[in-house]
Amino acid sequence: MSTLLEVNGINVSFDGFKAINNLSFTIANKELRAIIGPNGAGKTTFMDIVTGKTRPDSGTVLWGDRNISLLRMNEAQIVELGISRKFQKPTLIESQSVFENLLLSLKKPRNPFSSLFYKLSSQDKTEIEFIANEVNLNNELNCLAGQLSHGQKQWLEIGILLAQKPNLLLIDEPAAGMTAPERKKTVSLLKNLSNNQSVIVVEHDMEFIKSLDCRVTVLHEGSVITEGSLDYVSKNEKVIDVYLGR
Repeated sequence: MSTLLEVNGINVSFDGFKAINNLSFTIANKELRAIIGPNGAGKTTFMDIVTGKTRPDSGTVLWGDRNISLLRMNEAQIVELGISRKFQKPTLIESQSVFENLLLSLKKPRNPFSSLFYKLSSQDKTEIEFIANEVNLNNELNCLAGQLSHGQKQWLEIGILLAQKPNLLLIDEPAAGMTAPERKKTVSLLKNLSNNQSVIVVEHDMEFIKSLDCRVTVLHEGSVITEGSLDYVSKNEKVIDVYLGR
């Protein structure tokens, strides 16, 4: 399986605090990966680096078969390249419908001329319906985003990312605040998504991670402690000491 994202020797310091310490790992094409670790382990900073929000002090972040350096790009260019991120708290236009939120997110020219003369095509409508079905919202297309449950809002945000046709999805704590049925559907959703793009999930909930049944990377103090199945990393003495507890 070919490598999609390769992080090598990344270091980041904030006012003397080393948030990322010689971090290196790779993500393959169409891989589902979970990242876990205690608060302050560097999970958010890692995502900030990949999406261009934070510049590292040293190291490389390479993308795709052509080894494109993400460190030379701004946030908008990185999105255009195919990397999309969902934050923990949904950021939707709550006064608009699910359909309208997805329509605004479709990957299309955004210049004034295109926007002024845009008309909804049957192709756009089909694409929106396909995305809504993929994220369990096919029956809520006409509902206002603000009327959705917390879990449905999380799904809509994932749908908004899918409208951009990404190759890599960064998903931050998707299970937080969800009901048990919503969590189960979210596990299926993330697994299905990884058939078409790579998905990195940052999550604290170990039962949710177990359900994902994927490779797990454990971070602590900005470095990778270990990687492997959840059963494998759960037996690591350092992981037990710094994160899982005894």
